[in-house]
Amino acid sequence: MQQTQDTTQKDKELSTFASVAGGILGVSYPVLAISTGARAVYQLFFKDGVADYLPPALTMVAALLYLVATVGFTRRRRWAWRVSVVALSVETVFTFVVGTLSLINYDLVGHNAWTYFGMDYAFFPLIQPLLGLVWLLHPSTLRAYKIR
Repeated sequence: MQQTQDTTQKDKELSTFASVAGGILGVSYPVLAISTGARAVYQLFFKDGVADYLPPALTMVAALLYLVATVGFTRRRRWAWRVSVVALSVETVFTFVVGTLSLINYDLVGHNAWTYFGMDYAFFPLIQPLLGLVWLLHPSTLRAYKIR
């Protein structure tokens, strides 16, 4: 009996976590997409003296991934879930690769949204995709998307 109550309490806590995380992601991802997208557009098209276009291009890729991931947080369809899982997985890989490269050879990747694991954005580019994947893979989220 006690084990059943403990399991029910853990499920309830996880469901609360999933609900709160989904709400945060549904708001933070579009905000991050707009901010990084605006930064990239400014650097690519309006800033004088840009010598290297790779950093703003990487920032634009980040903004597009954030925008694509937002679809999965707002649409409760299987295809949206799949698109978001792919977008967040790619984002996670890019964050780790570019973040590591910025520590090893800054000149290679320059200053972009993923430099130093997203330090300019309070490390949201590092934390958000991991939180997003946890949320998308949570059992209550899978049920909401009719994956299970």
